[in-house]
Amino acid sequence: MRILSEAHFPELPNYYRGKVRENYDLPDGSRIIISTDRLSAFDRILTCIPYKGQVLTQTARYWFEATKDICPNHVIAYPDPNVVVGKRLDILPVEVVVRGYLAGTTGTSILTLYKKGERQMYGITLPDGMRDNQILPEPIITPTSKEFDGGHDAPLTPAEITGKGLLTQEQWDTLSKYALALFARGQEMAAKRGLILVDTKYEFGTDADGNIILADEIHTPDSSRYWLADSYQAAFESGGRPVSFDKDFVRAWVADRCDPYKDAIPEIPADLIEQTSAVYIKAYEAITGKTFVPDDSDETPLARVRTNLAPYFA
Repeated sequence: MRILSEAHFPELPNYYRGKVRENYDLPDGSRIIISTDRLSAFDRILTCIPYKGQVLTQTARYWFEATKDICPNHVIAYPDPNVVVGKRLDILPVEVVVRGYLAGTTGTSILTLYKKGERQMYGITLPDGMRDNQILPEPIITPTSKEFDGGHDAPLTPAEITGKGLLTQEQWDTLSKYALALFARGQEMAAKRGLILVDTKYEFGTDADGNIILADEIHTPDSSRYWLADSYQAAFESGGRPVSFDKDFVRAWVADRCDPYKDAIPEIPADLIEQTSAVYIKAYEAITGKTFVPDDSDETPLARVRTNLAPYFA
């Protein structure tokens, strides 16, 4: 299996290793972001999934190009299938999630809060009597604090965002406009592919001139929830979950066999890794309508990335 597990190049300056990405800040104000094949969960690296980094980079590329008329993004160049060179930004301290359905499983999801009896959340009020996975009257923004030090994100209202000085009113207005427009474009294009874009996360930053720029990734299988449209109605009527791109085989397998926050991670079977890789590839093809072509040039993925990044070496 061809895997990009790491991408540390001493020839590049200002190295920063994230959970799944390798980052280098260049003197000209740009940043090299390399998506590895590492799979992160439970605040640790579980394994590597072949072609995961290429799938995420190329899916985001598809969406960045399809939405650049709505919102400026950080992309400068794609020197390699796993690499984007982008503008270096100051990331805003608010994480933006746009939701079109009463869905989710995390502690900050609107379905979780709704089931606890809450009706007022994120500065909005939801009506009584809604059911799991029901479409919302209109898409909503559910912002949370973005904890950079490993803390837990917390729900925010627009009033809290501006009142605490996290964003100015002008920044919040601009960010909200961008997020809802991006989500509308995403839902429209997904529908043409037989998909429902249920919810998604956006990350924004500001450039040297203070302009709000879309960063990170957009509408990828890791940042978004997709359902197969033809599975929705029957699942909703029966109280079940619509069919989605379920990539959590590895996470569920690990959680069934140990305490993943404390114990050593058991060796993960190769067939499970291959199955997860196939789901990522299937998601790419369903979302973009393109055939996935793995870039197996050069001896290894690491060697290929090194070759393609050579022009950026000091």
